[in-house]
Amino acid sequence: MVSLPHPSVLHGAVNAPCLCCRKGKDQFDNLEKHTQWGIDVLEKYIKFVKERTEIELSYAKQLRNLSKKYQPKKNSKEEEEYRYTSTRAFLATLNEMNDYAGQHEVISENMTSLITAELTRYVQELKQERKSHFHDGRKAQQHIETCWKQLEASKRRFERDCKEADRAQQYFEKMDADINVTKADVEKARQQAQLRHQMAEDSKAEYSSTLQKFNSEQHEHYYTHIPNIFQKIQEMEERRIVRIGESMKTFAEVDRQVIPIIGKCLDEITKAAESVDHKNDSQMVIEAFKSGFEPPGDVDFEDFTQPMKRTVSESSLSNSRGDGKSEPKFGSKSKGKLWPFIKKNKSPKQQKEPLSHRFNEFMTSKPKIHCFRSLKRGLSLKLGAGPEDFSNLPPEQRRKKLQQKVDELNRDIQKEMDSRDALTKMKDVYIKNPQMGDAASVDHRLAELGQNIEKLRLEVQKFEGWLAEVEGRLPARPEQPRRQSGVYEVQNPSGVNSCAQDRESPDGSYTEEQSQETEMKVPATDFDDEFDDEEPLPTIGTCKALYTFEGQNEGTISVAEGEMLYVIEEDKGDGWTRIRRNEDEEGYVPTSYVEVYLDKNAKGAMTYI
Repeated sequence: MVSLPHPSVLHGAVNAPCLCCRKGKDQFDNLEKHTQWGIDVLEKYIKFVKERTEIELSYAKQLRNLSKKYQPKKNSKEEEEYRYTSTRAFLATLNEMNDYAGQHEVISENMTSLITAELTRYVQELKQERKSHFHDGRKAQQHIETCWKQLEASKRRFERDCKEADRAQQYFEKMDADINVTKADVEKARQQAQLRHQMAEDSKAEYSSTLQKFNSEQHEHYYTHIPNIFQKIQEMEERRIVRIGESMKTFAEVDRQVIPIIGKCLDEITKAAESVDHKNDSQMVIEAFKSGFEPPGDVDFEDFTQPMKRTVSESSLSNSRGDGKSEPKFGSKSKGKLWPFIKKNKSPKQQKEPLSHRFNEFMTSKPKIHCFRSLKRGLSLKLGAGPEDFSNLPPEQRRKKLQQKVDELNRDIQKEMDSRDALTKMKDVYIKNPQMGDAASVDHRLAELGQNIEKLRLEVQKFEGWLAEVEGRLPARPEQPRRQSGVYEVQNPSGVNSCAQDRESPDGSYTEEQSQETEMKVPATDFDDEFDDEEPLPTIGTCKALYTFEGQNEGTISVAEGEMLYVIEEDKGDGWTRIRRNEDEEGYVPTSYVEVYLDKNAKGAMTYI
């Protein structure tokens, strides 16, 4: 008889792994949740840094827009205001604020490249590593669970075989004690009992082997595989913690790196503020607005006991600068510039009907052929436009304006000369290498540049003459008719002395009204009588209107495209040509609007396009 231990004796040895496996699985779940939380924290920090970079970019953009908003506009009055030390300091502040904004852009760029981009890449690597570790852990967990299931199956089989062997043994003993059972039945029961006992022994051996194998696998699982996986997960989590700490340190270092440059910007702003010089600014204002007039002399005593008309002392109205001229006659008006704070006394006739009003009545009357050739472009200027020679300004201001005009013209001449030199070189290249271009194609442009340079040089000579007159290098020019134009000056034909003239004082300043002698010769009510007797000008050629021109200003004439007209005065360099349609209709049109054909007796056919 074989005696086997009951399978329940082994329950204490095989029930322990079940609880351990369940606990191990629970730990994996906890670690999985914790590591996922760590990745979420890292992604949250990346989002924080990204929003910080956006704020820095927005702040830098707003600073740049603010600096640009208050920058002086080119070719505007604001540029002149920035010659003062206070405004220059403000301009320096704007420039430094622009650099200050640039440092915030640097902060944004560095944070994006050193933190956001690096951490984003690291998060992707971390997710892959975490996935790999937990995959290994789950694989080991599944393996130990498989071993446990095999052990359970072997145990159940051993238990079943033991029970079968026990029942077979009891059946055999019952058959052997029964005297009515044949010997063959007893032998059969004995053989069956022995077979069951042998199967139980085999199940026992198999179960024992499976148990030893499971114990070995379990020991390796809990003492080797799982600790290694947990160690890797721990190292991964520690690297994540170190990495987020280093990123926070970089976050501070990025700001700290730009602090010296921001400090330099602030130092420059402070330096600009310290450069503000109130004395210098005040002196610049004085230089900018000083008139050059001398203070008026003493007012003479007027003796009303004498039988004479009341007059105003000339010493209180005229410029007291000694210029060597004879004293004005009794009762005449001064031609000098008045002191700015003293008003002129006007006669009752002048107060009743100002000269400008009489002139406006003359200009708005019926069209007449008159001698205002020098005003043909002045007719289109707005009321109140200053004369070309700045004679309406005080001497010092006039000198500055003339000097600016001369400098501007010289710069224009230099530009034209540079263009001419470039075209000349291009022409030489075309001559040497005909395949590159036609040398004759630049001749027309070279001729235009030559004409432009000559015109600009004449303008320079004209303004330099006025400048020399103001500075006292040349004697004062005799008064002559002059058209007030913003571009060119055209002299009136000789023999016409009754046109409205600009008046200048001996020191080059502008006198607002004509002399008494002129007023006596040309009464205000008889303006038209001065121009009725002028003979019409002869025609010097014909012209064809290239475009339609609406002559809306006084002195101009309307023409239709394709219309043929007579030319009575060619362009003097101011861009206007005088034409005639019939005996009663004549006026000025822009030269670029017509194609002019001069007679054979003239210089030749000229085309203005």
